[in-house]
Amino acid sequence: MRVADSAERWEVPVSSAADDETNYLVGLNLRGRRVVVVGGGTVAQRRLGLLVAAGAHVHVITRAATPAVEGMATAGQITLELRDYRAGDLDGAWYAIACTDEPDTNAAIVAEAERDRVFCVRADNARRGTAVTPATAHYDGMTVGVLAGGDHRRSAAVRTAIREALQSGAVVADAEPARPGVALVGGGPGDPDLITVRGRRLLARADVVVADRLAPPELLAELGPHVEVIDAAKIPYGRAMAQEAINQALIDGAKAGKFVVRLKGGDPYVFGRGYEELEACVAAGVPVTVVPGITSAISVPSAAGIPVTHRGVTHEFVVVSGHVAPDHPDSLTDWGALARLRGTLVLLMAVERIEQFAAALLEGGRPAQTPVTVIQEGTLRTQRVLRADLETVAARVREEQIRPPAIVVIGPVAAFEAGPVAEVASDAR
Repeated sequence: MRVADSAERWEVPVSSAADDETNYLVGLNLRGRRVVVVGGGTVAQRRLGLLVAAGAHVHVITRAATPAVEGMATAGQITLELRDYRAGDLDGAWYAIACTDEPDTNAAIVAEAERDRVFCVRADNARRGTAVTPATAHYDGMTVGVLAGGDHRRSAAVRTAIREALQSGAVVADAEPARPGVALVGGGPGDPDLITVRGRRLLARADVVVADRLAPPELLAELGPHVEVIDAAKIPYGRAMAQEAINQALIDGAKAGKFVVRLKGGDPYVFGRGYEELEACVAAGVPVTVVPGITSAISVPSAAGIPVTHRGVTHEFVVVSGHVAPDHPDSLTDWGALARLRGTLVLLMAVERIEQFAAALLEGGRPAQTPVTVIQEGTLRTQRVLRADLETVAARVREEQIRPPAIVVIGPVAAFEAGPVAEVASDAR
């Protein structure tokens, strides 16, 4: 490279601009600036979201665009021209991406960018461009980028490892401890991988964790030795920590200057008393963050190969608590109305009273041959699936010694069976 006078341009050998050791990682402020993307296929589609999120004025030039790219243009997120690339298309651009399926066209785009001093990514051959797109991860207000000299598989693998380390707390990215307060975190249906990213991040910053019995125990094993763990288990028809005591533990911890995570199974607000805990904290002047979780009512049937809805089969699904019997004075459920529905019923905490629930539905008019599936310990390696119908399910549950936690799915979709698909998903954990 040589320094040119005012009448000359910079001359940079394109072939060496993206060599392994010469990349200079930098963050570009593209807000309000023109970015030209040539190509509208899936390669372009993967890059457009981040450019739009960065506030760039993105102009796409392509012969044909994917439906997603067309949708972004229709929504006003990008501008789109359906035509061939031609010289001069990079005028006014600050950044460019060449991602057509024609190497000669991509080379011409890079050459124009070189003449106009516009950094350009060549998607089909990173080493032939003047810029390389890093594998990126966003975490708690930070962007982490990894370059591997155009080896996209390697950079993506390292990026993913860094992100997982941040999420799990193996790498601490916070200079200051979390502020005192409470986070109500949904831990998901059981598999520790199914907690949300935000939930795992807050758990890694906790001083105190108040954990339910159904919260994934593997998550507790990841906590540092300084973290106080309070067992708030509610064993069905057995020992249980009173709700008032749980509320007080949250309040006392926060007022002692600690960050307290209330780790619950599923979602805090789906039969989890999460809102009661929020009310108690707010009344005591304790700040609360609510992190939704993946509810077992949907995810556990899914893990067993059962969709709670399916086109042409069911237009509704209802999630019902089995905490009290149908004839109990505290019951708020209209079992007769549920029996008349044609869609899906998902019963939580229903195993102990399955005879009563099945009888109430049969009495209300649900056909005896209505398919029923019971899933015990869903999403875990110990998951068990029992298939029956409404007339036989109670007896089968007793015969097979199904125990809590278990989900009961009633309706046409309960007859669905994904078979090997569900097994492959289970083995991937």
